[in-house]
Amino acid sequence: MPPNSYRVILTKAVAGAGLPANGPGRNHMAVRGQARSYGGIFCLIGSVAIGAGNAWSAPITFNTALPVAKNEFLVREQFIVNRSSDDPGPLNRDRTAKVAVSVLGYGVNGKLALFGVLPYRDNELKLRVSGQRVSRSASGFGDLTVFGRYTVVQQDQPGRNFRIAPFAGVKAPTGDDNKRDALGVLPPSVQVGSGSWDPLLGVVSTYQTLDYQLDGQLSYQLNTEANNFEAGDVVRLDGSLQYRLWPRTLGGGVPAFVYGVMEANLIHQQKNRFNGNKNPDSGGTRLFLTPGIQYVTRRWIGEAAVQVPVLQELNGDALENDYIARVSVRFNF
Repeated sequence: MPPNSYRVILTKAVAGAGLPANGPGRNHMAVRGQARSYGGIFCLIGSVAIGAGNAWSAPITFNTALPVAKNEFLVREQFIVNRSSDDPGPLNRDRTAKVAVSVLGYGVNGKLALFGVLPYRDNELKLRVSGQRVSRSASGFGDLTVFGRYTVVQQDQPGRNFRIAPFAGVKAPTGDDNKRDALGVLPPSVQVGSGSWDPLLGVVSTYQTLDYQLDGQLSYQLNTEANNFEAGDVVRLDGSLQYRLWPRTLGGGVPAFVYGVMEANLIHQQKNRFNGNKNPDSGGTRLFLTPGIQYVTRRWIGEAAVQVPVLQELNGDALENDYIARVSVRFNF
């Protein structure tokens, strides 16, 4: 039986969101404006788990249902590299999106938490145009996302707890969506902003024990029109297992922990529209498996993960993902 101190800490565990880019976060179509938001903001968000002054494991690629302690702030900084180069079409596209994501969370009370997510993007697209290889790129702050999460189910028992929390918010068009280069206006897949107001909602659940934690999330992002372009709506189903690898046996005090993480992300996006017409080379379904590692201390978490595509059933010549790598650190104060 674990020490009582661990059971008390666990039943008081709280958590926030950190972020999920551009994970599968932006579609990877380029020409004719085929990409903007594949997977929604929750590829940027991820989560931060903090327990009454102590940190606990949490999903890396999406949110958690554990609450944020009243009047506490949570901060997450995440760096994401998203590579896409498997182009079935004749343009030989190669896209690299690098994103630095800053997340701030605040616990209003034991049930309600508010979050803000601001990415800094560096996008580059290489492709063949008129027989020549060209590179188009843009960098700058992207769109700001704000959302709230409210706990509706809370079950606490010695050594374990269970939460269900719906969330809702909106992505605001704060990033520049009209950047240009020598060839003209950049396509949506290269722009750092979308120009559109995109509402999002979903529900997340968490089951936590002393040895492991299970999280699941279902979310939907409604993408609206801007600049005659409308990215397809995105629905995601995510799951995560975090298992304590070290120490194998809990002792007195609150030591650091090492968790092994395995996550799955099933993402479906509808076809994009340009001037009201559906783009046949956009949208589809992706499934990622994400192995990761977390180092958890009393006040901060360091982590790394790689999203590996195991299924990509895309429409037409939609550009396929190679991988999405993530490194991040989380703090509470």
